Amino acid sequence: MGDAPYLENHFLIAMPGMRDERFARSVIYLCAHSEEGAMGLIINQPQQLAFPDILVQLGILDQKEAIRLPREARELPVRNGGPVDRSRGFVLHSEDVTVESSMPVSNHIYLTATVDMLRAISLGRGPRQAMMALGYAGWGAGQLETEIGENGWLTCPATPELLFEGDVDRKYEGILAALGIDATHLSHFAGHA
Repeated sequence: MGDAPYLENHFLIAMPGMRDERFARSVIYLCAHSEEGAMGLIINQPQQLAFPDILVQLGILDQKEAIRLPREARELPVRNGGPVDRSRGFVLHSEDVTVESSMPVSNHIYLTATVDMLRAISLGRGPRQAMMALGYAGWGAGQLETEIGENGWLTCPATPELLFEGDVDRKYEGILAALGIDATHLSHFAGHA
């Protein structure tokens, strides 16, 4: 990748000409990016399973206990994080609550992929801001850079507000609007000066 900066803690915003339909109109939060590849979570595709259902499936709670979950746990957003390993769950969350396995993505955003965080959330002791994703998006060495160069993705720095706040159905347009871009003005074609 040369001297170009890595893009962890950035959003990838699918351009209209995105060739892979699984990523059409998607916004991905990049959790890791290095010369070896990249990993991120789609943040604007709702998952059919609700958080209480996941807790029951994992045996953290039984169905009766799920009814008594704190409101924050009942309403925790669950997203389709990507096409890779859809049975694996990840929690993106604010820095105020972490567990031993939590990994910082930025000063304010952490990633945790263990049931310890799910238990904390189910007990009402979770982070102030959080979302769960099932599955992830991954790229091999140089693959993401090639896709960006082919006008597949627009990139921008992420903020906790853009990541955690706002309506999931308006996330794509909302992040573009925060950049001063009207989604209807995006081109399907790459241009080079």
